[in-house]
Amino acid sequence: MKKFIVETSARHCHLSQKDLDILFGKGYVLTKKKDLSQPGQFACEEKVKVVGEKGELNMSILGPVRDNTQVEISLTDARSVGLLAPIKESGDLKEAGKCKIIGPNGEIECEHAVIAAKRHIHATPEDAKELNVKNGDIVKVCVDSTDRKVVFDDVVVRVSDKYSLAMHIDTDEANAAFGSKEGYIV
Repeated sequence: MKKFIVETSARHCHLSQKDLDILFGKGYVLTKKKDLSQPGQFACEEKVKVVGEKGELNMSILGPVRDNTQVEISLTDARSVGLLAPIKESGDLKEAGKCKIIGPNGEIECEHAVIAAKRHIHATPEDAKELNVKNGDIVKVCVDSTDRKVVFDDVVVRVSDKYSLAMHIDTDEANAAFGSKEGYIV
């Protein structure tokens, strides 16, 4: 049984260059704060406000820029500020929720941007072979903790040579698992 790290993916957004230009100024370049576990991905110094019908959230930006702006929040966050956040794989913005994003130099209305990211495992082709899974497989993962063992069902496997082996869950799921940091496929 191969164990892998389970990481909490807290609320964040990814911005397109077009939207970054509106929010921060033409030609703006994101400032790297720290590298993340997935190669080439990083947390930024910049933050934005994401506005729903009942409130707003201060949100970190993850880089680099993407083709489409995407806001990832937990279902608890969505309810608290009045946003629709369907559970979707990252990048699948069909029928995603809408919101307003406010930056220091402007604001944008996003019609299809807000999701609660479907729990998933990033794996290299070598990791996938060792785990006996392939891209798109749906698996169950046991997250062991001393006080609260949890089995997550409906976990999608995403395979690419650009990934590093890790499972990502949102803050609601991490709280249910009592902050455990390791899991394995069952």
